[in-house]
Amino acid sequence: MAIQWFPGHMTSARKKAAETMERIDVVIEVLDARVPAAGSNPMIRELREHRQRPCLKILNKTDIADPVATKAWLDHFNSQKGVHAAALSCKKPGDVTKVPGLCLKLAPHRGTPLKPLRMMIMGIPNVGKSTLMNALLKRRAANVGDEPAVTKSQQSFDLNDHMTLIDTPGLMWPKIEHDSDGLMLAASHSIGRNAVIDEEVAAFLGDILIKHYPALVTQRYGFHIPSPLAGEGAAVDGFHLIAAVAKKRGYRMRGGEFDLEKAALALLQDYRGGVLGRISLETPASREEMLKTARPQQATSEEQ
Repeated sequence: MAIQWFPGHMTSARKKAAETMERIDVVIEVLDARVPAAGSNPMIRELREHRQRPCLKILNKTDIADPVATKAWLDHFNSQKGVHAAALSCKKPGDVTKVPGLCLKLAPHRGTPLKPLRMMIMGIPNVGKSTLMNALLKRRAANVGDEPAVTKSQQSFDLNDHMTLIDTPGLMWPKIEHDSDGLMLAASHSIGRNAVIDEEVAAFLGDILIKHYPALVTQRYGFHIPSPLAGEGAAVDGFHLIAAVAKKRGYRMRGGEFDLEKAALALLQDYRGGVLGRISLETPASREEMLKTARPQQATSEEQ
């Protein structure tokens, strides 16, 4: 299932971001630590590289991401020129207090009353940008919600007499190149529900859970994932997992059939809220493997 989601206000948001980029010193890109590559907007990279602005990549929601995967992503991003990556939770004040200092290291020529450090917070929808802004300001200055695209316009605030913050709307890009990226973003709730089918997204998520986190599935729902390699029966996939959740929870419709839509949403909500445990949907290695298999298909379609 190909997922595309680019609400109308994002066109003007991109234009405004390009104008603001000219007068800032550091880009703070907030990423969901569970999907940091799939959720890294290529338009943000293009804008900051055009203006040669350094970037602090914040891997947010690390408290519900797989710590092994997060460590691999930190090593990956920190190897990039002009980039520093840090893992934290925007909901933890102790983590957030580190952010201004990390930005200052990327622009040491700024940070005085005469030359304030100007930081712009960017990222795709629903990754925690406004939560970060509010935590830095120690007050509710930006709207926060558990739905994508809550913030629709830029807001500027003085953090102190030598630091300024600009909060920006969540910014998607017009075409998501890889289907798996769209599904990962939908599973992580960075794409509006009007653009997705919950059962298909949950089935995609289920495939990853069965392959990489079967013990967490068993712990949450109380049923064992059979392993054909261990002679335990036929392989199961994400759709089987949705059906098993519906059966275990007793989700039925009026006619007695299992309510797969309700079960799919329950699975997605358990993942999104961290109830299932610490889970990441991609690693640098899985990303590299996906790109290897995706490139030939792209070249073939272009040749045709």
